[in-house]
Amino acid sequence: MPKRHPLDLVIIGAGVVGAACAYYAARAGLRVAVVDRGPVAGGTTGAGEGNLLVSDKEAGPELDLALLSARLWRELALELPAEIEYEAKGGLVVAAEEATVKGLRGFADGQRAAGVDAVEVGPDELRELEPYLAPDLAGGFHYPQDAQVQPAQAAARLLAAAPGVVLHLGEEVTELLRGPAGELRGVRTARRDLLAPAVVNAAGTWGGAVAALAGADLPVLPRRGFVLVTEPLPRVVRHKVYAADYIADVASGSAALQSSAVVEGTPAGPVLIGATRERVGFDRSLSTEALRRLAAQAAGLFPVLADVRVLRVYHGFRPYLPDHLPAIGPDPRVPGLFHACGHEGAGIGLAPATGVLIAAALTGVVPALDPVPFAPARFAGPP
Repeated sequence: MPKRHPLDLVIIGAGVVGAACAYYAARAGLRVAVVDRGPVAGGTTGAGEGNLLVSDKEAGPELDLALLSARLWRELALELPAEIEYEAKGGLVVAAEEATVKGLRGFADGQRAAGVDAVEVGPDELRELEPYLAPDLAGGFHYPQDAQVQPAQAAARLLAAAPGVVLHLGEEVTELLRGPAGELRGVRTARRDLLAPAVVNAAGTWGGAVAALAGADLPVLPRRGFVLVTEPLPRVVRHKVYAADYIADVASGSAALQSSAVVEGTPAGPVLIGATRERVGFDRSLSTEALRRLAAQAAGLFPVLADVRVLRVYHGFRPYLPDHLPAIGPDPRVPGLFHACGHEGAGIGLAPATGVLIAAALTGVVPALDPVPFAPARFAGPP
């Protein structure tokens, strides 16, 4: 007989969202196991840049979640080892034309009302913040609350710091175990049954497939993105710098290729250049057009990068939901099933707040913010 574990919770997914759910659930006193068909951070998390952004989110539920997460990441940076590479570097959104600056100004006004620190900067001030920026920019906004972590390390260290959490890596969940009333009783892999009254679906881009195992529809789709990694350089990029059209790309539901430069330095020296978005299923082929666009846009922002060598390219799939909000909380169709997926490209930034909301839902405590906008019930259809 498979070994039975006395658990309160099984989390499917060992990316940063699943790790944060495990961390906060275990800290709340729950007995937790995490199962993943691959290694820690083997999916979207390991292909991410580590963005912890408030700057790209308009006032509303996702920004509220991001602000809570920003505070939690600052706390975690004091608790977790230095390997997570937390950097409170700040973000810089730049615009080539005055009309775009005007649009950013209105966007920032709404953000400030929600608690974001957004500081308008003129062309000369831009060069003071980033000396290697292109000289012909009209202005932009500085966001001191934007930060950065090393995403794979962040996931690994959260799991290591979660008291009593048991990891089962390299084990794909093949079945969700049900009781006589349809309630969840755990999960099954090829090696074992993990019995628990609650299961959290933190499977990222495969969140829809996990939901389907329970007979529930969750319309998670993969949205492919590429990142360029340059040779090590002196610190020519001090902040997380991106063009204003990145904000529109994040909010877009288009399936077509979209690209807008997001450029940042790293403690080790290489510069990371993103970000593209396109819905092509799980197609892992290399898109030379996407890479060409990224390189050109990055050199447009930082001419010094025009002759820098790109050492490698990596890509991954963001878990996209049609309304651009993650699904966080209990699924009303399946007792015992909780979702924590669909964060698209913001999962690393939003992970701690997601974990706090999941832990609150599991333990019955008052949540840190209103969970209703993220409720999976919005995909359940009419009763």
